Amino acid sequence: MTTQAIGKPANSTGESASQALQQSTQQAGAAGAKGTETPSRPGQPRYVAAGTGPAYWGPGNQMTFILTGKETGGAFFLAEMSVPPGGGPPPHIHHREDESFHLLEGTLTIQVGGDTLIASPGDYAFLPRGIAHSFKNTGDVTAKALVLITPAGLENFFAEVFDPAVDRSAPPPPASRELIARSLAAGPRYGLVLLPPA
Repeated sequence: MTTQAIGKPANSTGESASQALQQSTQQAGAAGAKGTETPSRPGQPRYVAAGTGPAYWGPGNQMTFILTGKETGGAFFLAEMSVPPGGGPPPHIHHREDESFHLLEGTLTIQVGGDTLIASPGDYAFLPRGIAHSFKNTGDVTAKALVLITPAGLENFFAEVFDPAVDRSAPPPPASRELIARSLAAGPRYGLVLLPPA
């Protein structure tokens, strides 16, 4: 992941903040190319280049990590989610985290409790912990959303259970029996309850 803490310029040449950011980003890119990761320090400003976070295939969607609890001191987890037409996870309940969606592209039909929300680009949906919810792309183009989970921690479930998305341009594979079995086994450790499809 190309996540870079941004610090004050360490030289006396009058280097601007944007020059320092560009230099630190280039250094982070070079470090990432060598297989090393810039150490994370919670409480520091961050820069994450587009498409550089680890990506995973979930049931009917692809999730790309932007910031995890490691970078935010456990405050939140932020990801970009891509959901192809017809895609989306089965109903589930988070007992420890609230989940928010800011839709960037496409359409998502979100079921939360007994309510149905139709989200279009620019819309925002807040799903409190403890309430059954699911979402599905009911449109004809891939939906993209920023997903904010507070507090952090659920990203560890995704990294443990979901399959790495080696080819980010491919559509998500169908949910395998192995993925379902891993989800059911790991869910209780993360306060996550998977429900049968409605």
